[in-house]
Amino acid sequence: MKEKKEIIESYKQSENDTGSVNVQVALLTERINHLTEHLKANPNDNHSRRGLLQLVGRRKGLLKYLEKKDIEAYRELKKSLNIR
Repeated sequence: MKEKKEIIESYKQSENDTGSVNVQVALLTERINHLTEHLKANPNDNHSRRGLLQLVGRRKGLLKYLEKKDIEAYRELKKSLNIR
């Protein structure tokens, strides 16, 4: 839970911001990285694999929205999170 607060602190745009696109993408990226590590150790866990694919799809949609809305913020966010 502490990590989640740190992510929100580093990506928020205003004082009470917890749900902006930047914060959501950063939180999804953290969960995706965690699930990826889990699947390396547990390759037959298909339920988690499905959840991972759903998270990736959700993040992709948010990134597509951000790209249309603010291309500079999109590029900066992808660079800071190491997303291809």
